[in-house]
Amino acid sequence: MPEIDLPTVIFALVALFVAYKLRSVLGMRQDSERQSGGLLAPLRRVAAPPTAPVVPPDAAAAPAPPPATDRWKGVAEPDPAVWSGLDAIAAADRSFSPQAFLSGARVAYDMVVHAFAAGDSATLRNLMTPEAFANFDNAIRSRAAAGQTMTTTVVSIDDATIVGAQLVGAAAQLGVRFAAKLASVTRDAHGVVVDGSPSAVADHIDLWTFGRDIRSRDPNWMLTATESASGAAAQR
Repeated sequence: MPEIDLPTVIFALVALFVAYKLRSVLGMRQDSERQSGGLLAPLRRVAAPPTAPVVPPDAAAAPAPPPATDRWKGVAEPDPAVWSGLDAIAAADRSFSPQAFLSGARVAYDMVVHAFAAGDSATLRNLMTPEAFANFDNAIRSRAAAGQTMTTTVVSIDDATIVGAQLVGAAAQLGVRFAAKLASVTRDAHGVVVDGSPSAVADHIDLWTFGRDIRSRDPNWMLTATESASGAAAQR
């Protein structure tokens, strides 16, 4: 029978224990990251970029910032007033990213449209200001009182562009124009279609306004107002 090397056995057991603990810690980190953020995560600001490394004097010079005329190209309309507003917001909030904001706004559009159709007031309350929520909630209550149900599907969001931007004091506001394709139908208590179509897909142009107090520790942008292309309140 071979002689057992006790120190080797002890070392092996310690190594196995350390490997197990390391794997469990990494696993818990992944779970917490996957569950973090909550309902409003899509509208959260992105983290501020890390501090740039020190460049030796003889290294190539860093590229100059893009000209003011190109800075917001691709995310906002080429409107001097809109770009000036974005400049002001970005200067006051260094973590502001219009690309990340628009990505989150698209998700919020999908969530709000579906929640409104489903009568999910709890979701809507967490995504918008009390004033905006009151309008949606009143429409949901009126629909329920009439015995009607609504089904809406966001077929696609074809475009989301910032068309308004301003900073008044600490209040930042961003207006986003959405171009989307929706399939929506409203039925009465007997299942008869009273509006829309269960199969037709319609183009929608909506202007939504989001706001945030840049002094607040809360990083969420909230929906403050909605308008359709005709300028009427968006109560689909």
